[in-house]
Amino acid sequence: MPDPFRFEKIKLKSGITLRVARAGSGPPIVMLHGFPECWYSWRHQIRALSDGFECVAPEMRGYGESDAPVGVGNYTLDKLVGDVADLIEALGHQRATVVGHDWGGAVAWATAMMRPEVVDRLIVMNCPHLERMSRALRRNPRQMLRSWYMLFFQIRRIPEWAFRRNNYEALINALRNGTIQKNVFTDADLDYFRAAFRNPYSITAAINYYRANFRTGFMARPGTNSWIDRRISAPTLLIWGEQDFALGKELTYGMEPLFTRPFEIKYIPDSGHWVQQEKPALVNQYVRDFLDSHPV
Repeated sequence: MPDPFRFEKIKLKSGITLRVARAGSGPPIVMLHGFPECWYSWRHQIRALSDGFECVAPEMRGYGESDAPVGVGNYTLDKLVGDVADLIEALGHQRATVVGHDWGGAVAWATAMMRPEVVDRLIVMNCPHLERMSRALRRNPRQMLRSWYMLFFQIRRIPEWAFRRNNYEALINALRNGTIQKNVFTDADLDYFRAAFRNPYSITAAINYYRANFRTGFMARPGTNSWIDRRISAPTLLIWGEQDFALGKELTYGMEPLFTRPFEIKYIPDSGHWVQQEKPALVNQYVRDFLDSHPV
């Protein structure tokens, strides 16, 4: 069967244009990718869910053929959340199910807290609730060591050089070495992820996510963000590959008080960080079961 994806460029009311992969019809699902990825991270989920849902996977601002505005200040969480809310509106909807992984997960959490009126249901994969991540970056020595790269990304120019050298060897290593299920990524898959950085500024833009939010986003000191303590009012599913190289499983414990609606966690023991690509069939089943249990 041919892939169902079709591609569009959608201009948001902020003036930002996002390229999206789109398939299917029905209740909308917006799928947000992480670093260093692109819409293609959701290929398995789009194929599985587009028979009953309108699946829309944007290339986040800075990536691929989406606009990459210059300047660290263009990548703060409020702007990333604004892109999600504006995209839902531009698609002709008031609300959508928001799905996110890694940095896309961070934006999904923040959207549910900053703009709860646009989130029907929330599904996050291998990204902890931002209040828990903020706390861990200050109090959890093990997580601090795991997150060393966040400090490295605060340096100017050197991270970009390291990322770009040897035909994006660092990108390829991050994807391949972060998997438990080996041979997940074909050479063709890796070429898709390289293509997300075809815009010369895209590497800087992607790293600016870390730079912009180190002092003023969820990584900032307590009390900086009034929204981070808001309880989430959307039914929420967290899917967690337990052998994540960057994030400890302990970041998922005791989360129930953070929600006013149903919340559940599905752990996947034999998966690493790239869970929706390592274990697509199981992830797709968990997602579909959750959506069926909490209809719009």
